[in-house]
Amino acid sequence: DIDDVGHKYYLELELEDVLDKDRTVNCTAEVLYHLGSKSSAPDVQLTVQGELRSTEEADKEFYTRIRSLEKELVAENIPDSHGNVPPELEPIHLLAWAASGYLIWQNSTENTKFHLAQVKHVKQVKRSDEDLQFDYVVLLHEMVSQEVLPWEVTLLWHPQRGARVSQCQGPAPGDT
Repeated sequence: DIDDVGHKYYLELELEDVLDKDRTVNCTAEVLYHLGSKSSAPDVQLTVQGELRSTEEADKEFYTRIRSLEKELVAENIPDSHGNVPPELEPIHLLAWAASGYLIWQNSTENTKFHLAQVKHVKQVKRSDEDLQFDYVVLLHEMVSQEVLPWEVTLLWHPQRGARVSQCQGPAPGDT
């Protein structure tokens, strides 16, 4: 506890590389939840010890494939009801994971535990610049209350600039 400020947690974690399940790196984090503030994201300081496998080649391949599509990509229910993600949609699922991480960080309190349950819907939106844009509806499972909450999120992505959430909208109070 930090008087008149909030609660600070010190964490030691082992991160698993989602592309190489045998590779892990250690990290430490400091997380500060501000007192009485339900509307501000916790402050997070993260230190990673080591490196995860580079995704540069796979990123460029995915980027080129999506940019060359004649029709915008549209998909639903990732993973499906059996937990399967088609290989061609794995990058879309990983980007949804990144977007969900942002949503979770921005909306977490000490009493919540969110998990990405499913990409309900995703639609690529053509843009005039070099970014790829994906409009998602993701379902976040709040483990404590057992609620499944729909979130709309717009994610911009480019292999050199990474992922950026440009818009997000959660359920209105009373919608759950």
